[in-house]
Amino acid sequence: MVVMESQIVLKAGDRAPEFDLTGIDDKRYSLSSFKGYDALLVIFMCNHCPYVKAKVSAINEIQNKFKGKVAVVGINSNDSVAYPDDSFESMKKFAAEKKISFFYLVDETQQVAKKYGAVCTPDPFLFDKEQKLVFHGKIDNAMKPEDSATEKTMIANIEKLLGGQKIAKDFDPSIGCSIKWKS
Repeated sequence: MVVMESQIVLKAGDRAPEFDLTGIDDKRYSLSSFKGYDALLVIFMCNHCPYVKAKVSAINEIQNKFKGKVAVVGINSNDSVAYPDDSFESMKKFAAEKKISFFYLVDETQQVAKKYGAVCTPDPFLFDKEQKLVFHGKIDNAMKPEDSATEKTMIANIEKLLGGQKIAKDFDPSIGCSIKWKS
């Protein structure tokens, strides 16, 4: 397991890069599928990473708290040949086991992760109503899988965004396993 920190590629104000991916419901989703929401939260994640497993309940909490206002989209870009636990079928099983209620899409070519500059799992990107980046960073302040969060960073930032307030920091790196790139 290689632990990495988020990197800045997209900057505050940059538009969300386009994508066209398949979800675990076997439907196709593009960036335009999420127009009409007050915000878009894109999280690069996978099934086997202990950092992601530790955050799934926090991501579900975000989905439930802001349902209908914020589109929460998980994207799995890991190489599923080298990491079969991250296969599309495994994504469906993982989602059922973890009671995932947000969108969970597969990025088989890894091109979407590259466009966003995602490097770790989880690597969250928060966009406003116009799908411009307002925050790239951690879900909460529990930086190791065994830690307990005392601050819900993403929820606080979404509340500020929806309330028309400025988010103080537009980058506060997430930490997690490296995305498993194809060789």
